[in-house]
Parts: sequence; C-alpha cells; structure tokens
Amino acid sequence: MSGATTGKMATFDIDSPALLNQRVGRFRILSAEACNPRFISLLVQQITRQVLKKAYGAAQPNISPTQIEQIPIPFRPLEEQNAIVAESEKQFTRLEVGVAGLRRVQANLKRYRAAVLKAACEGKLVPTEAELARQEARTYETGTQLLERILTERRQKWNGKRKYKEPAAADTANLSPIPDGWVWASVEQLSTRVQYGTSAKTNDDSTGVPVLRMGNIQDGKFDFAKLKYLPKAHDEFPELLLASGDLLFNRTNSAELVGKTAVFKQTLHPCSFASYLIRVRLCIGCVPDFVSYFINSVFGRAWIANVVSQQVGQANVNGTKLQALAIPLPPLAEQRRIVAKIEELFSELDKGIENLKQARAQLAAYRQALLKHAFEGKLTADWRKAHADQLESAEQLLARIRSERQALYGQRLRAWKDANSERHVNLLRPREPAAWSDLSASELEEIPRMPFVLSLFLSELWEFSYLPPQIE
Repeated sequence: MSGATTGKMATFDIDSPALLNQRVGRFRILSAEACNPRFISLLVQQITRQVLKKAYGAAQPNISPTQIEQIPIPFRPLEEQNAIVAESEKQFTRLEVGVAGLRRVQANLKRYRAAVLKAACEGKLVPTEAELARQEARTYETGTQLLERILTERRQKWNGKRKYKEPAAADTANLSPIPDGWVWASVEQLSTRVQYGTSAKTNDDSTGVPVLRMGNIQDGKFDFAKLKYLPKAHDEFPELLLASGDLLFNRTNSAELVGKTAVFKQTLHPCSFASYLIRVRLCIGCVPDFVSYFINSVFGRAWIANVVSQQVGQANVNGTKLQALAIPLPPLAEQRRIVAKIEELFSELDKGIENLKQARAQLAAYRQALLKHAFEGKLTADWRKAHADQLESAEQLLARIRSERQALYGQRLRAWKDANSERHVNLLRPREPAAWSDLSASELEEIPRMPFVLSLFLSELWEFSYLPPQIE
C-alpha cells in the first residue's frame, strides 16, 4: 500500500497463520458461493495497473484503503468464472512449458560458455602453434622462450627505487598437463605492476573521473552503468588511472563472485578503479584477455576456491596470492588465435542470450494478453454461447452478493455485541458494508470490455482490511 512495492499483489494459499504489517492490505472474499478463488487471483493481476494509477506520492507512492475499495472490476457468474479459470490454466500450463524450455536453454548457454573457456585453457579450442609448426615444417617461439623474453625485458625496463628482484616462478606441483609448446608462469612473472585501487570516498559528480567498482564487472566484461566519480585533481592521479589492457581482478566479494576479472579497453578516459579491485599490468608478450579468460574459467575458479579466505562474511584473495597464480602461457600467436576464437564464439552466444531475453519478454506479454482476453470475455465467448440459458443474470448475482454481505455483517455485529457485554471492553465495531452505487461513465471506461459483465466496486465483493486489523 506504500513504498516502492506499492501495487504488488499475491494470493496467500498457505495453511499456516501469518500476520500483516502496516504497508500490506488484505482482501478477503465475502461470498465463496459467488467467487472462484482462482478467478479472483487472476483478477488481482489485472487490476495492478489501476492500483498504481491511483497511487499518490513521487518518491514513496501510497494508496489508501478507500481508493482500493472503490476500484471498479468486471465480474461474471460463478459458472463462467470456472470456465475462465479452466481455459486460463490450460494456456498457462503451455506457457510454463515454454518458460521451462527457455530456462533449460539459458542453463545450457551458461554451460557452453564455461566449456569454451575450459577448451581454450586446455589447448583444444584452436590448433596449437606446435601442431601448425610441424604441419608447415617451421620453427616457432615456444612458451618457454616467450617467458624468457618477457623476463629479460622486464628486468631491462626496471626503474624502481629498490634493487630488481627476480619474480617467483609458478609452483607447478599438482598442476594438470599442458599442451606441447606451453609453459606455466606466475602472474608476478608476467606483470610489471600489481596494485590496489583507491579507498577515497566517491561521489555522483559526472564531471570527475569515473571509478570502476566490483559491481561494474559482469560476465568478464565491464558494465559502465551506475558509475561513481572522483575529482580530476584527486591526489592519487595519475598513479591510479587505468591504461588500455589493464586487467582488473575483484579481490573481495561473496564466495561466488570473488575473483571475477575483466580487461579495461579504455572505453572511458581517464578512468580509475576502487580498492576492492586489483590492477594487473601485464608484460608485452602476454595477451591480457587470455589471462582474464583463464581466471574466469573453471580452472581459475578452482584456484580461487582453494586460496580464498573469509573475512567478516566476505571472501578475499589478496594481491600476494594473485601474483602466485600459475597461468598456462602459450606462444604469443596462439594466445591471439585463442582470444579471437573465444570472442567469435561468445559473440554468437551473446546473440543467443539476447534472443532468449526477447523470447521471455514475448512469453510475459502473451501472459498479459491472455489475461486481457479472459476479462474481455474473448477467452470464453464460445462457452458463453453454449451456456447462455444457464447463466445467472447480473441482477440475480448482485442481489445474492448483497444479501450474503448483509447477513455476514449481521453475524459479526451480534458477535461484537456479545463480546463487549461479556468482556466489558470497548472492542472495535464491525464496519457496515458500504452502499453500492452505479459506476460513472469514466469509471466504466476503465473496465475491460466484457459482454454482459456485471461492473461493481471491490468493496461489494471483497472485504479489505489493514493494520490495525478489523475484529473478526
């Protein structure tokens, strides 16, 4: 009834008791002989738009009980309600089969992505450089030779204040075999910088420098929505500005998400990164995307699960552990072919995911269209023709509902009087049913067109209550 969830509705069909808070209202059917509960559930889904239309307030919309009770609704005799429910549920069953199929496809696409990365990291996605060299009777630079070249150039370009220290080699104990021509190397060997991001408080001023956070890494890519910023004159710049090709590793997150990685491609410039991310700047000769794909693969996830530490409900992999990570290093030309093939396959996969989203949206639209048809009378048009002489008239139905409501009110009034006299307390008097009034022309316009429909207010059919609760 208030807040961001105003207008949301659901049917409570659990046997155990439950309580309402002050933001939730309850509808209770007054006449079980006039209403099919499932029909009411379908109707609730239809009137959500009307509820939101009547809500007031910008930041926190609200709707009053009186407004809810005066929402006009279309209503049919019980026999046609049953027919509408039966046909709707038949169609919904078919719809659920389609939704379940889409879920299976979505799961298969996720497994396919993982399988592509696994094959890439095992040297099975493209022909290896060793295989091509043998076929073409030529030599090639092996992974071992490439690593030696990287280490030599790393040493020569060192300009640190301290004496150069050789990076620790990868611990290859218990590692799986790698293809001919590949070599294991540590992240420390392959990088010139491993650095944490800024801990400075960011803001929403978009004239500043964007700061990438862990939420900006999604499925191995950067999502540049919901950015935060630091002033251009921030004292950690330009030291913490990103360069194209920098790899960002999420060091702290939930156990499922910690370690997610992506490569910055200078889409934004300048751009920085937050403290929960680690920037790895790789040496020439090591393709950043290949390293990122390895960390995001099942092999990288297994390594993360093995080294992760838990701190106050958060999982953490620090920079020291990241530098010790063993990466399978193929020859440079093979790295590039692997990355190109992954991107080709993922591009097709992304198209499939987009088609899947469209299909799910179409199924959701079909559900709404089905409800619309149901309450316009189109879903049961043939049934209504076949049973025209058996249907209770709108006048008879309304008279019966009014009679039952008045009888229920009388029972509650007598119970209230008896309770007050016995307990000598002033209990809340039951509310007398509101008088029914004909709908105006504008109100009738809001009701979906349905042949021979009985139009009435919610208060005619349902009892609405909210905190403080009505005395039952």
